[in-house]
Amino acid sequence: MKKYILSLAVLSLFYTKSDACAWSDPDYEYFNLFTQSIIKDKSYLPFLLTYSNRFYGDYKNMTIPDDNIETWKKFFNNQLNYAETENLVYKISMNDLNALKNGTPTNPLLQKLGTGFYQKYKEGIDYLIEAKYLEPYMSINYVESPDSFYSNGPSKNQNATSIDYAKTVNALTSLYNATRNPEIKQRYGYQLVRFNHYTRNYDAALEAFKTYIEPIKQKGTVYFMALDQLAGAQRGKEMNSDANWNFFQVFMNSKDRKESAFVSMKLSDTASFSNIMKRAGTNDEKNMAYFLLGYEGFTDPIPLMEKMYDINPDSEILKVMAVRSINELERSYLPIYYYTSDATDSPNVIRGNADDHNKASADSKSEPVEVKKEEKLSFWQKIVRFFKNLFGGSKSGTADGAKNDQSDDDLLNNPDRIPFYTKSGYGYDEKTKDYLDSLEKFTEKTKKVSKDEYWQIADAYLKFLKKDYKGSSEILEDIKTTNPEYLEEIKRMKVLNDIVSHPKIDAEFEDHLMKDYADYFVKKEVKKDSTAVSDYDYYAETPSTADFLKDVLANRYFLQGEDGKSFLMSNKLSDLQYNPNSSLVKSVEDFYKKPNKTQFEQQIIAKNMDNVGNIDAFFSTIYGDRAMKQADFEKAKSYYEKAQGFAGIPRMNYDWTDKGEKITPRQYAADEYNGFKAISNLVFGHNVWESFGSSATESMAAEDYSGFPFIKSSMNKLELADALIQLKKISNGTDEKAAKASQLIGNLLYNTSSLGYYRQLFVMDIDNSNGGKYDFWNTDRKNPYKYYYKNFLYTTYIEPDNFDLAINYYQKTLKLSKDKEQRARVLFQMASAEQGKYYQYEAKNVKTIDYSDPKYSEKEQAHQTELDHIKNEKYRTYFAQLKSQYADTETMKGLSGSCSYFGYFLKR
Repeated sequence: MKKYILSLAVLSLFYTKSDACAWSDPDYEYFNLFTQSIIKDKSYLPFLLTYSNRFYGDYKNMTIPDDNIETWKKFFNNQLNYAETENLVYKISMNDLNALKNGTPTNPLLQKLGTGFYQKYKEGIDYLIEAKYLEPYMSINYVESPDSFYSNGPSKNQNATSIDYAKTVNALTSLYNATRNPEIKQRYGYQLVRFNHYTRNYDAALEAFKTYIEPIKQKGTVYFMALDQLAGAQRGKEMNSDANWNFFQVFMNSKDRKESAFVSMKLSDTASFSNIMKRAGTNDEKNMAYFLLGYEGFTDPIPLMEKMYDINPDSEILKVMAVRSINELERSYLPIYYYTSDATDSPNVIRGNADDHNKASADSKSEPVEVKKEEKLSFWQKIVRFFKNLFGGSKSGTADGAKNDQSDDDLLNNPDRIPFYTKSGYGYDEKTKDYLDSLEKFTEKTKKVSKDEYWQIADAYLKFLKKDYKGSSEILEDIKTTNPEYLEEIKRMKVLNDIVSHPKIDAEFEDHLMKDYADYFVKKEVKKDSTAVSDYDYYAETPSTADFLKDVLANRYFLQGEDGKSFLMSNKLSDLQYNPNSSLVKSVEDFYKKPNKTQFEQQIIAKNMDNVGNIDAFFSTIYGDRAMKQADFEKAKSYYEKAQGFAGIPRMNYDWTDKGEKITPRQYAADEYNGFKAISNLVFGHNVWESFGSSATESMAAEDYSGFPFIKSSMNKLELADALIQLKKISNGTDEKAAKASQLIGNLLYNTSSLGYYRQLFVMDIDNSNGGKYDFWNTDRKNPYKYYYKNFLYTTYIEPDNFDLAINYYQKTLKLSKDKEQRARVLFQMASAEQGKYYQYEAKNVKTIDYSDPKYSEKEQAHQTELDHIKNEKYRTYFAQLKSQYADTETMKGLSGSCSYFGYFLKR
């Protein structure tokens, strides 16, 4: 195989941290147990850690103080509260303020303030009237670049150039000179600087700042509003170093302008933060410069944090750096899914890897959709393997059954068995562990000198990540604080330590959970019409502390061998239909039938025993199906007798209306296969050509059923099992009828295997497309899940077929039949089943070759050559016999022309 050169677009698909979906958001792929936003200075909320946006997004739903409003509130001697001040400054119209000025206010707030309010704050109100007049025009005039290919100017037509320049400057200058209050005077100066900046009169803007701002010896909010405009004008004059420094001053000294000032710094100077560091003179400036350097180049921030600590260990921005570091660790330690090599390696699929079956279609017009898809997968499997080698993968699981023999110590101390301490395949490694150790040492040092309880909380959380639950709990107990956000975080962490520190979950502990922590597990149901148009909101389903705790419990149950409870912590009963492996189904049924369930089991776990109709019939159908796959027809019949109340495989219909998506339960027609009824007698037939996408009558041909009147044209599973029992009795004979009965049984077993047209029949599926019905797993474990069943629907696993069962029945036909054409047909069926045995062998003998190996192609080809040799030596027995002994049959001639992979074999 040639090495593939990947485009950046393809690389990006795999570099996303989990499922590589276009809608995947990395900020929703871990649990957010440590709340970043508990920092006290909310002006730094935009600079918390996010991978989804340029700035942290959640802060937009929080309150970052508006410097301008707080300054006006103080100007009005706190006569108005914050909301009223905001209303007066930003929302009340110019006409309303003029009415107040004229003594006839109509606005309710202004009426409440009274006519004396204007006389008391005359200069401030007059300024607001002028500011409200100017505001609609206060945007910079867009100038199209001569090199621009597309026009992307502002959408609104008016800007600062829409009003008379000389008249506006004269008016503002006159108002400035007439005003006595220094703060209001400076505000008029701010308008002059801004107006000149937005009209691109940059020199005039610089002069206005010098003339109208600097002489007023006040460096408050208005000063930095004006400085922000000055820096913009300096950037317009390409005075980038000065502009950058002034934006830096705005960043340092404002609350609500930090984000815009940061962006302006980046736009002004590509080496912005390094240059700022050179100009920093005071400790505060140096401290802020270190913060910006650490924020922008977020690799290992601890060296910069040490410098910040030396300047001021109580610095709020030091806490911002720390919380970003903690969040980075959370993403490595606490992803919402844990994947393992057993559970996520794409299984080798039928017709993958350019095997003979890859050429199985009768002709191009009958080639089914899934054959094309599966051929493509062989390439993507190699890409996935490449990225696993590149980024590191999880270790393989233990042998089947090992989990139930672990000691209590194993549950706690084996890092590969505790979910939030397990390598996820892309995040956690020794370097990450070293980073955690370093951050913990820094936090321990800082909490000793800082007056802020934040550092104690951070230290307790880092110890939680290191599984030192006792140490974490002791720190939390000693914290004395009245900060409500701190108290909420402490409460949450105490719950985490309590629950996670328990290696086993028994009835007594479940009672404790319901008594003390019910709010974390009892989800408040939102009533919705099941037939209503979907209003699903991805962001409303973000992972939470409760989700994390449920994962921990699911992991504990899994390790304790209580697979049913583990499964139901994350899934609904109906989900079993997608991967109905026997041991898991039995464990879920045992829980369903468990008497005297605890309150936790009843209210939290059993609630996921959702509506599948008759639950007992649902289980019986799955058991009956498995018995059929094992050719135990009597056992299957006994289960199907209990399954006659089966309501159908639970599926939903998704229909689009003019209002959106409408979701309704699927209703099966009377003559439609629903998982139990309406099974055609073609299930005993044979392929005309191999095309899963064609109808049954096109792909399959019936055998002669005249000697077996109990085979009906349409049957339910109970009738099908009964027919097989009768066929099995007849097959014990020694005549031609016994030979035919054996052939029919062999046909059914092959047709319902992963290679057969009816592969959906005994795996709880409604048709033969998609799903895991054609997967060949590369594991001997009965259960490919390693930690819990949370990713149950992301993984396909159906218990392997036993192709020897079909081959054994065909052997009887071969032995008893005197009809050479029949023997040829049976030999072909045996060869097809033997091909399935080869796929199983190949799946268990995957050789992982490092993609970076310079001899990758050579080694890959050598491995494929070895597989081809084994295939031809050990898995071509019946093909060879057919070729050597039955070349003259009509069956042989028909197969050569209609079956691609048989024709391919004959040419070898």
